[in-house]
Amino acid sequence: MNLPGLIERYKNLGIDDVIDHQKFNLISIVHHSTKIEGSTLTEVEAQVLINEGLTPKGKPMHDSLMVTDHHAALLFTLASAKTKRDVTANFIREINALVVKNTGKVYNTVFGTIDSSTGAFRKGNVSAGITYFPNYDKVEPLTNEMAVKINKLMQETGSVSDQVNFSFDAHFNLVSIHPFYDGNGCTSRLLMNYIQAYYNLPLAIVHSDAKAEYIQALVDTREKNDIQIFRDFMAVEYAKLLENEIKKFEEMDKPKKGAGFNLMF
Repeated sequence: MNLPGLIERYKNLGIDDVIDHQKFNLISIVHHSTKIEGSTLTEVEAQVLINEGLTPKGKPMHDSLMVTDHHAALLFTLASAKTKRDVTANFIREINALVVKNTGKVYNTVFGTIDSSTGAFRKGNVSAGITYFPNYDKVEPLTNEMAVKINKLMQETGSVSDQVNFSFDAHFNLVSIHPFYDGNGCTSRLLMNYIQAYYNLPLAIVHSDAKAEYIQALVDTREKNDIQIFRDFMAVEYAKLLENEIKKFEEMDKPKKGAGFNLMF
């Protein structure tokens, strides 16, 4: 799979220069990421909500809040990438606080009350399915250690392939630390997007219809201690996105024989 070639082709076509392309791309990122976490909004409903502030009828308000919070977090993440902001544990917490600003819960622990909407690190042990995440007392040092490594690696530009894999690795490492009570998946995918934006790469999406494969890739990578498993899964998702965007752009630009625009009245 030639991801660098696809990225170069995507950029050379000038897809990001098309009016509103970036806006719709960001809405797609928000839709798929929140749907993975349980949102019931369709992509059109997410688009109307973000663009016009209209909440869909018959859908839980919680789901609309997930979408608007994630959109705000995404805009913050991309703005931070433009300024080349250092990745720190506090920066990651800021992203998480925006992701769960209106949906975070309050947890009562032996250390006191933890409001997850503030981006506070968890003070208890958590699991998901068959996966047990690091003990709560290791969360802060592990997140700090990861942030230091990210900043060091970001100074070593490397090839496009290296940059892409680096973004995938950061995604995997943060979601595997699982430092928060809420919003770990969305925050980890946003950290991936931050690194991609930092390097001026197209932003990757984990498509919601690949949720089962996504979770399995995370599990298999941890069990086999082989990061290539997750890289391979993400490369397929990334290629699918790039190929689809290139195809749509080329179809839009291609004249259709015998076809014209007819006013429908």
